[in-house]
Amino acid sequence: MTRYTSEQIWKKIQKGVFIVAEIGKNFIQTEEDRPLEEYIENAKKLIQAATASGADAVKFQTHNVEDEQLNIKVTSPHFSGTDRYSWVKRNTEATPREFWQELKTYCDTLGIVFFSTPMSRGAAMKLQKVGVPLWKIGSGDVLDFVTLDFVAGTGKPIIISSGMSTLEEIDRAIEFLKRRTERVALLHCVSKYPCPPEELNLNTIKLFQKRYGIPIGFSDHSLGYESAIAAVEMGATVIEKHFSFSRNLWGADHKVSMSPQELQDMVRGIKDGTPVQIVNFGQEAKILQEGEAVFRKFFRKSLVAGKDIDCGKVITPQDIYAMRPQGYINALPSEEYEAVVGKKATKGFKKYDPILSQYLE
Repeated sequence: MTRYTSEQIWKKIQKGVFIVAEIGKNFIQTEEDRPLEEYIENAKKLIQAATASGADAVKFQTHNVEDEQLNIKVTSPHFSGTDRYSWVKRNTEATPREFWQELKTYCDTLGIVFFSTPMSRGAAMKLQKVGVPLWKIGSGDVLDFVTLDFVAGTGKPIIISSGMSTLEEIDRAIEFLKRRTERVALLHCVSKYPCPPEELNLNTIKLFQKRYGIPIGFSDHSLGYESAIAAVEMGATVIEKHFSFSRNLWGADHKVSMSPQELQDMVRGIKDGTPVQIVNFGQEAKILQEGEAVFRKFFRKSLVAGKDIDCGKVITPQDIYAMRPQGYINALPSEEYEAVVGKKATKGFKKYDPILSQYLE
């Protein structure tokens, strides 16, 4: 049994290439719900295949519908299979803490790193009890300062993706994290599913390397692996690719996933330094592409009351949630978290009421 410590993983991220098979929610493979035991078995098969293919880590996505998604019927452009609230609720119910604990134990046995993207602070609290050695923050939560504050407080390394974001927003997120921890890595990412290789704009990696002085990696949503190998040649120290047994299975991310053989070929190419031919590396700039911007109103978050709050109460972090979908909630954006904590409520709030500055002093 091999257990990787946070320190060992951080050294790998700083000096090596940390290869992550992003299983995400790909243990869900049918439109109809299935028993917990089947989801665990599906997940274990994917973990085993990722281990055999040479990945350093497997990563999942952990949901907690109570503090992530308001019950507003919206459907994301990248997955028309169900509305977001129903999808998040299904994932929450399908993966109790015991689910994650069993997968963590299984990964320890195989000698591969287990971690997961918490989609909210509540999800992070669940994973903290399981014992993950590091955190991944998805592109939709770059400005979820409620969750960022919690994960930074654990002292574990944080990997954060930059899709659907402007350079100014990334600046703000990295500055927020750097005030709390020194162990932050940033992934270049284009939030398109799948992303055409010519739109990956790999030269953004160079911009990030010069601008932030932290480890820079690449979360790749394109098909194939040539772009990932090229990113490593540019100095990327983390590579993340979605992983599944088939791109034809039902679910949000199977269609942009690589197969076990493709993952094995990518790992070999990275380790061997196999040269690849990339026609267009793009601009040395962070570009918010039109195809990414459409996701912002669905995946960005706003601040709401996390419980009933009496008039006159001083707001604490525990009193507020950062919740999706921001485009349908008239409230302060989640990055205004620090401007809300410590203020006094000038009216009473019911749970899930929007937080607005005119009701704070």
